[in-house]
Amino acid sequence: MYQTLMVIHIMSAIIGIGPTFFAHVLFKKEQSMQELRNALTMFKKLEVFPKIGGTLAVITGLILYYMGNFGTFAQLWLLGTLILYIIIQILTIGFVGRYTKKLNTYLSDPNRAKLDALPEEYQKVFNRTNLTFWIVSTLGVIIFILMILKPAGL
Repeated sequence: MYQTLMVIHIMSAIIGIGPTFFAHVLFKKEQSMQELRNALTMFKKLEVFPKIGGTLAVITGLILYYMGNFGTFAQLWLLGTLILYIIIQILTIGFVGRYTKKLNTYLSDPNRAKLDALPEEYQKVFNRTNLTFWIVSTLGVIIFILMILKPAGL
């Protein structure tokens, strides 16, 4: 039972954070407006994974903690990964979701079908989206490092 839960936990964590690593490819700086529209469509399909995978990872992680012998919950690697994962969920679902919705609403207007570039206001939203993806990816790497190494004394 424990090993099955561990596999579910690891896979759901990968699936939950995974789309944020792909976002850098989808939202590259040098792309046409049609490529950006396609990226927004693809991201809309991918954003379900952090919601389901993230929730499942947290639930299975807590169950594994109570089943295992990991010591105090206040260890940095344990409590820190949970806090970082919650921050990732907030950034991905809250901020990125809002940014991509704003971009998608703007670009889906038929009057803007032939745009060559984003106006400055929307370019700033695009840049914030990219920055948020970099932050989320960095936090995701830190989580994986902490969960793999489980540094003693932290």
